[in-house]
Amino acid sequence: MFWNGEASGQQGAMNERRALQRGVAFGAALPVAAGLYGVLVGINGLSPGVESVSADSHFRYLSGLLTGIGVLFWTCVPGIEHKTRLFRFLTLVVVLGGLARLLGLYLTGIPSLTMLGALVVELAITPLLCLWQARVAAAAGPEPGPGA
Repeated sequence: MFWNGEASGQQGAMNERRALQRGVAFGAALPVAAGLYGVLVGINGLSPGVESVSADSHFRYLSGLLTGIGVLFWTCVPGIEHKTRLFRFLTLVVVLGGLARLLGLYLTGIPSLTMLGALVVELAITPLLCLWQARVAAAAGPEPGPGA
């Protein structure tokens, strides 16, 4: 095999793409798992003794949305270099949720460590993954059209 800059650059880009795919696949498992837990267990899985049926209903609804966000991130894994629009949209949704959580922290106080960890994922890790996806997409170039 001949080693040249182009071949090693292509290999590096492919390795970076695979690493991003693994990171997104793993990261998307978190909202899917947390969402399914919330759907199945309800608000009492987070705060035992809550008696509000309406609060439980709202919690399960939001847990379903969380599950859907994770599943949609999973759909970005194959061909991740060509999923920039969806990836950016999902990142926007996650960051908006994180900003709402941050507002809640200001208005009502510091939540549990689990919620603080979620805040870090929402406002730091997900945007960093989005920047990484943009880098991989730029390295890959435009998606080939039909018949290419």
